[in-house]
Amino acid sequence: MTLTQLQAFTLAARTRSFSAAAGEMGISQPGVSELIARLESELNTKLFNRAKRNLVITAAGELLLPFAEQSLASVQQGTLAVKSMMSLGGGIASFGVLRNADFYLGTNLARNFHRLYPNVQIRLTGLNSAETAFDVASGHLEAGLVTLPVNDEGLDVVPLARDEVLYVTADKKRASNKPTIHDLLKAPLVLYDVHYAETDPARRQLNERTRLAGIRLNPIIEVEYLNSALALVQEGIGDTIVCNAATAYEGWDKKLYTVPFAEPLYDTLALIKRKGQLLSPATRELARLAHESLIRYQQSEKGTTEILATAAQTASFFF
Repeated sequence: MTLTQLQAFTLAARTRSFSAAAGEMGISQPGVSELIARLESELNTKLFNRAKRNLVITAAGELLLPFAEQSLASVQQGTLAVKSMMSLGGGIASFGVLRNADFYLGTNLARNFHRLYPNVQIRLTGLNSAETAFDVASGHLEAGLVTLPVNDEGLDVVPLARDEVLYVTADKKRASNKPTIHDLLKAPLVLYDVHYAETDPARRQLNERTRLAGIRLNPIIEVEYLNSALALVQEGIGDTIVCNAATAYEGWDKKLYTVPFAEPLYDTLALIKRKGQLLSPATRELARLAHESLIRYQQSEKGTTEILATAAQTASFFF
């Protein structure tokens, strides 16, 4: 079964004529007949019944048609993707990443993209995932790499990987057991992302767990950045939470203790774009580079995440 055979078949099905299909393909009518005859022979079934004035597609032909159309469309999309990549001589790539993207990509995304496409402008933001999701949904950004959960109304979301969130402390005794949500009430918590206390993905999960348990967290200190929280933990002032990827990143204080939660807590990384949005060539290639960098780094010995099955099912995201 060849693409030329499928093209002849779909054109004949649409026009109900071998002659019309031949005209569109720029070959002879016997040539189209031969292509379809070979396809019928390979499938061991008739795809058309030949009437006096036109063709009548058979039940087998009706069954084959959507798959043939999908195959031809995929080839066309792949061709366009390669051509658009090779012709990126301008435009703007608009993309948002989670604030701690370096933990997961292991490389400088903007630098790598600029080396490939020096004439493309880059708008790369590194906000909290909640704000990135809002900016994508509202059209301020074309796409993004975020941590779930976020408000996904109006978004196409493709989960890629998940990383466990750990409890971090300078007190060995407090790290001796996996903490429950109730244990957090007794702990001196130092939490970050204070500006996004209700919408930050990790804090949102904690808040939901405490709500279901009928309790409320009361951190002793709230700061904006992870580094600020870790500095306070290093001084023994309090404890915090951190994604596992941060503990594998250079500069991590090996004197700190980490322990998983009794009920595991995860950051899930995902690509997002507006629902049904056709990405511009520049943003599509930046999103593709982010996806490839994440998968490559997380599959290396430094990776900490579990790659999800959907990570291999991202083709539709880019078109």
